[in-house]
Amino acid sequence: MTDIELSADEARRLQLRAQGLLGADGRRGGVPGVLQRLKAVQLDTISVLARSHELVPYARLGPVGRTAVEKAYWSGGTGFEYWAHAASVLPMTEWPFFAFRRREFRRRGLRWHKVPEGVCDDILKRLRVDGPLTTKELGGAKAGADWWQWSDHKIAIEWLLDIGEVVCVRRIGWRRVYDLAERAVPAELLAEEPDDETCLTRLVRHAGQALGVATRADLADYFRIKAEQVDAVVEASGLVPVRVAGWRNGAWADPEALAVPPRGRHVTTLLSPFDSLVWDRARTSRVFGFDHRLEAYVPKAKRVHGYFAMPLLAGGRLIGRVDPAREGTTLVARQASLEPWATRTAGRTESSVAALCAALRSAAEWVGCDAVRVERMTPAELLAPVNTELAR
Repeated sequence: MTDIELSADEARRLQLRAQGLLGADGRRGGVPGVLQRLKAVQLDTISVLARSHELVPYARLGPVGRTAVEKAYWSGGTGFEYWAHAASVLPMTEWPFFAFRRREFRRRGLRWHKVPEGVCDDILKRLRVDGPLTTKELGGAKAGADWWQWSDHKIAIEWLLDIGEVVCVRRIGWRRVYDLAERAVPAELLAEEPDDETCLTRLVRHAGQALGVATRADLADYFRIKAEQVDAVVEASGLVPVRVAGWRNGAWADPEALAVPPRGRHVTTLLSPFDSLVWDRARTSRVFGFDHRLEAYVPKAKRVHGYFAMPLLAGGRLIGRVDPAREGTTLVARQASLEPWATRTAGRTESSVAALCAALRSAAEWVGCDAVRVERMTPAELLAPVNTELAR
């Protein structure tokens, strides 16, 4: 069978639609629909405009209320937190299919630390009697700021999370709230124990559906499984082999996505650096020709684009970056930049500036700011016209 041939542009549009950033489908179902479509929303401690798990539905739905976001993720047992692409919110329906990871933790016997004797039993007893609790309430907040300084209680509760004895059912601020899996996970899901092949087949299929078209490495990265695990199940996943012009390696696509050409309105928005459209830097470079790096952990003097530079999506392309901050009720772009190709002609420059201003205004309104200001701009000659436009 000859692989289906796709242009690079077709692959890019398929990925945008699959990610809910092209056409009307991305808005269907509200925030729960976003979680079901993406199957994993990455969490991160950094909060500038908002936390990353709030920015993901905002990018697809516009100014959705933060209460609605939290309710969609956690209320009524709709979601749980586990290790997918890093720490992520996952639909509760996917609980059984991370059994392969829970079993792997059990086989290894640890993640980073040796689990202290007796503490796990103490924690399970507390949860059984007192209900859902944070680590602090369990009497074991972190001894220090880093994972190697965890207290015995922190080590034990995270181990119980790893192996599925407890589950994170929500967060309060940035603290996980833990509950017994037997109480938090619906009985019919808790009773399922699919084998590794079944788990991996489902996850590879979900990764392909969430990306539309993806290489072997892309499929592995989405839920952080091994490339050889992808190889073992990809044919059974229902994805079909394709070749994309300009991509070095072969790829796989969701056949339902291929059946209907992607069309509709493109979203103009700022993206979290942890958004699933861009969390894989190699994929982002290949699909969008956009090289992005989170610089939050880079020394300030060495940063190129800023602390929390957010990619700017417009017209189906990543056209620039914004490093945002807030000063009272003013949204401040410490630095904004447009890609060189996006300002190559007068027409492109005008369109790119309009998109930048629209994205900044929308973000400002969402977080309750009534003014926007850009401090630095690349190209520098656009600083004055951008701020003039934003001041209108």
